Amino acid sequence: MKMETILIVDDDQDFRFNLSTILTGAGYEVRTASTGHQAIKDVARCAPSLALLDFRLPDMDGIKVFEGMRKIDRDLIAIMVTGYGDVKGAVLAMKMGVHDYIAKPFDEEELILIIQKALETRSLSQEVERLRTRLGESRDVEDFMGKSPRIQQILKQVEIIAPTNMTVVLQGASGTGKELIARRIHYLSRRRDRPFVAVDCGALPETLMESEFFGYEKGAFTGADGRKDGRFEQAQGGTLFLDEIANLSEAIQMKLLRVLQERKVRHLGGQKEINVDVRILVASNFLLSEQVRLGRFREDLFHRLNEFQIALPRLTERMEDIPVLAKYFREGANREFHKDVKHFSPEAMKGILHYAWPGNVREFMNIIRRAVLLADSDTIELDQLFMNPIPSTSGANDETAKPLDKGASFEEITRNFEMDVIRKALKEAGGKKAKAAELLKLNKKTLYRKLKSMNI
Repeated sequence: MKMETILIVDDDQDFRFNLSTILTGAGYEVRTASTGHQAIKDVARCAPSLALLDFRLPDMDGIKVFEGMRKIDRDLIAIMVTGYGDVKGAVLAMKMGVHDYIAKPFDEEELILIIQKALETRSLSQEVERLRTRLGESRDVEDFMGKSPRIQQILKQVEIIAPTNMTVVLQGASGTGKELIARRIHYLSRRRDRPFVAVDCGALPETLMESEFFGYEKGAFTGADGRKDGRFEQAQGGTLFLDEIANLSEAIQMKLLRVLQERKVRHLGGQKEINVDVRILVASNFLLSEQVRLGRFREDLFHRLNEFQIALPRLTERMEDIPVLAKYFREGANREFHKDVKHFSPEAMKGILHYAWPGNVREFMNIIRRAVLLADSDTIELDQLFMNPIPSTSGANDETAKPLDKGASFEEITRNFEMDVIRKALKEAGGKKAKAAELLKLNKKTLYRKLKSMNI
């Protein structure tokens, strides 16, 4: 498997050396540049997966370097490295498309986690893009999603709702395939030839939400050097998919409701109202009706969105799909890695069927890909699938398995279970929230919100 390349752009030679040592030790190939002009040339020369970019460089500022890099490679991910006094500038850079920022001095472990998360996001985006071109074949969709009665019912719902303009709420745990279903709805709609724009509401800092959704005019805020269209305009005539919508702030929820009612947006710093024609699809890991009951989501917005609802089951709720998906992901990994792995050993298949799959289909796909890569014969063995003891779906030996409180509601039982899992992840992560989020395969913002709501 090709090693990921990271380009370090900083005029401090000692910093470049120390960071190179850290990243090389973490398994990355490293290139370095001391100026913005050199960095832009290096992007064309070595095609890095990610750039660690100093905000202040001798020949140009980091934002201009980033813009130059993106002209060469529009998929390049950049993380801005700033001094304490440059944090406002880094936030501005994120408005321009920089993935994230980290302030000096920083914790080495935190930096590695940020890089891993950024590269994982890039990898998943590329995988979704590859799958998107194949979603036109109904057999391929069936192979990818599965053939269980639950999935067949969902695919039938998609065929019915797709040709309409109704807003759809996709409910389901992380990794159950909500974005793929959203893309399928778009593909089968009359808007298929127009843009499909996906927004991860859980990854957007609150300070950037308004400009990201609605766009801005030149001079709207410090550093706004030009006009920028928001996501509604980018999706004009097509579909706007709002993932993890429960993470939107109260203020943005209110403005979103107004846009849905009036079908008009206004740029930050602008006076003109812009007509928008988009279909809205939303997704949530949380039950939105429960979020309304808890006062965390506007009731009027929920009813405006909830014209049609599709609930996606966890992987363990459709066990009959697991062998089909295992074969599909194995064949896909064979093509990706140019291998010819044909079988799962009986022990490996037993392990697959008994694993709890907390990350659902996304985790399943990643584990099968890794196992194909590690396989040294035409058969995948159990130890190539799982590096650690397998948590059983039965929960018989799980520390979190406790007798049910017969006086508690389903929501209370689920919440208590979540609290136990989060506490254990925090303990394993030594109290570091970023690492706990990584262990749980949760967006950091989502974890912080859960911790706050649980008073942990």
